[in-house]
Amino acid sequence: MLSKVGGASGPLYGTAFLEMAKLAKTDTDFGDLVDAAAKGIAKRGQAKTGDKTMLDVWAPAADLIKQGKLDDAAIDKLVASTEPMIAKRGRASYLGEKSVGHIDPGAASTGELLKAYLDATA
Repeated sequence: MLSKVGGASGPLYGTAFLEMAKLAKTDTDFGDLVDAAAKGIAKRGQAKTGDKTMLDVWAPAADLIKQGKLDDAAIDKLVASTEPMIAKRGRASYLGEKSVGHIDPGAASTGELLKAYLDATA
């Protein structure tokens, strides 16, 4: 996945899953796994929350999972939070202020991934 998926999302998702797998050897708490994924994404993508990236969903989702508050509505809110942001990382950053008013695609795909997890564990 790190080298086969085009664009930035392949390496970022690959990193997320690798970080989760490494931690899962000793810790199976899903909140901790998502937190490890978020940290890996931040490092590889040189991003932080507020940069209008998938990290704007991964990082706060880890906290919500630990609090037992992650649900579809919370995920939708996290994804929607990227709409008013100016993209500072990734391809959308080339658009600058034109990125305002659009949800970040990485945030949207992360939202779908987390919803699939919720469905699978319900």
